[in-house]
Amino acid sequence: MDEFLSAAIGFPAVLFGAALVVIVCFWLLVLVGAAGHDSFDADLDTGPVGLGGVPVAVSVSLLTVFAWFGSLTGTVLLRQSDTGSVTRAVLAVAVLAGSLLLAWAAVRLLVHRFRRFFPAEPPPSRLDFVGSVCTIRTGTVTATFGQAEVVSRDGSTAIVQVRRAESLPPSGPGAEDAPLVMGGTGLLYAYDEDGEFFWVASYDAALDPGPNA
Repeated sequence: MDEFLSAAIGFPAVLFGAALVVIVCFWLLVLVGAAGHDSFDADLDTGPVGLGGVPVAVSVSLLTVFAWFGSLTGTVLLRQSDTGSVTRAVLAVAVLAGSLLLAWAAVRLLVHRFRRFFPAEPPPSRLDFVGSVCTIRTGTVTATFGQAEVVSRDGSTAIVQVRRAESLPPSGPGAEDAPLVMGGTGLLYAYDEDGEFFWVASYDAALDPGPNA
């Protein structure tokens, strides 16, 4: 037991041990709902190193576990060998590099086998905003000018170009009393790919029949 603890807090196993503690804390946060398993997917791309196709947190967690186990095993074997301090230091660096290489190979093999269980989500599209309610951010909206703020599915906001059809009839009682001016509410009902803007109409929440209509 003492030999195991000594190896665990020794170089290089201690490096992966510290990372393993962070990984465990992260998955505890995921378990209680304080974080998502895909929290780092937008910040880190593991595709170039052959680990793409699964959430980044999954591949990094597996890489850390395998690297820690490999470095711990190598450290124990190294401490049992009869080598000098200089040679042992060089071999410790080799254990560090070898653990990372073997862990990467093992995780790459697992990812290749299990990536089909993590279907890729379609990339975000401006068409996702069609049907969304927006807030006008320019003094007015015409057939040639206008901007609005819209909230995406992940809670972030975006400023989009909007236009209003001059011939569009009122959408209901009181629609003419809700002009598309700054601070007003509009409905993005179509997207013009050539002009890269959304068609917008006045929107009144009181006229929304709700999802059960």
